[in-house]
Amino acid sequence: MAFALHINMERCTGCNNCVVACPVDALELHTEDPVTKEKIYKVKDGKAVILDFNSELCAGCGVCVEACPYDVIKLAGPWESRASARKVEA
Repeated sequence: MAFALHINMERCTGCNNCVVACPVDALELHTEDPVTKEKIYKVKDGKAVILDFNSELCAGCGVCVEACPYDVIKLAGPWESRASARKVEA
């Protein structure tokens, strides 16, 4: 089943809850200096706060979504588009 993980780094605090909760180690949080444009990141205190996401490992279980206290991570998939289509038709 196809799905996508959306991460809002503007809201991310770097608490690491999602990384710890992930049962397949698909997420990794670290800081990097200098800032790069190759990863999902935000700048905090002059360093890049990076959340790496490995889509090949991700099972789409949603555990990271539930673990995040700041509503940073969204999991989207075909089940949502079908539900949205039904709402539009109604």
